[in-house]
Amino acid sequence: VSTQSTWGFIQEYRKEMPQNEHIELWEKRQGKRFNAEEKARKKEARSVHKNSTKAKTLRGIKAKLNNKKRYKEKAAMKKMIKAHEEKPAEAQAGTSPEGALPGYLLERQEVNRTKILSNMVKQKRKEKAGRWSVPLPQVKALSEEEMFKVLKSGKRRHKEWKRMITKATFVGKDFTRKPPKYERYIRPMGMRFKKAHVTHPELKTTFYLDIIGVKRNPQSGLYTSLGVITKGTIIEVDISDLGLVTQSGKVVWGKYAQVTNNPENEGCINSTLLVQGIYFLSQADCQPLNTCLLYTSPSPRDATLSRMPSSA
Repeated sequence: VSTQSTWGFIQEYRKEMPQNEHIELWEKRQGKRFNAEEKARKKEARSVHKNSTKAKTLRGIKAKLNNKKRYKEKAAMKKMIKAHEEKPAEAQAGTSPEGALPGYLLERQEVNRTKILSNMVKQKRKEKAGRWSVPLPQVKALSEEEMFKVLKSGKRRHKEWKRMITKATFVGKDFTRKPPKYERYIRPMGMRFKKAHVTHPELKTTFYLDIIGVKRNPQSGLYTSLGVITKGTIIEVDISDLGLVTQSGKVVWGKYAQVTNNPENEGCINSTLLVQGIYFLSQADCQPLNTCLLYTSPSPRDATLSRMPSSA
């Protein structure tokens, strides 16, 4: 059998073979690396320069295909941005004729201000796309050197897999630390916060409320899971004491707020309440972050001082 026919048979056989999701299964079973989100973010940031260089160097039919692809991507992006814009649509009738007007034509002279989409539809679209009008839409990126302090472990202090978080953090009410020997990310007691100063933008009043959880840290998904609170982080606060109710009479239990200061520098958390969305949550929805189910006894280092670096 000739080489070409053999290769053609292999190509046809590959098309019929099932292409299983080996990578997805591996991620579900083993998880990702601790810096997977950071590497993906940096790769996406470098892709802009890569596409620019590629567009400058391509020639001929490859350049045409690349330009066509980029045109479609930009058109889709503009369409999505336009869908999220909240511009009032104004419609005004032409010049009115002289003399008296009949009753059914009186309203045509007025300017009709209508929203392109209803508020509920816009809210759902924003929630689906993850676009919220927040007080701080952009924040400065933090490097791993600023976020973590490397702790050396082992008999000869050569292992460097432990990290101590140098920023403010939040842990759940029933949080239990892992054994110190196996604890990878150490959250010091002095940097843990339970409450935050929340300012209502409409009432112009500041309240001292309990923190329910960290919902989104713009720096990385890892920091969100660890409960790290930096500038621009979206946290959820308990506003049940304020007595806010909806039109149907339900008590608002939790709402989102964005941190507007650097808690590690000022020793407190200042935030602004996001009033565009109301969230009804139950106690079952607020799970503590990184709870170790295998190690349920309380750690003595949480209540007493120690010379270990994790209790600093």
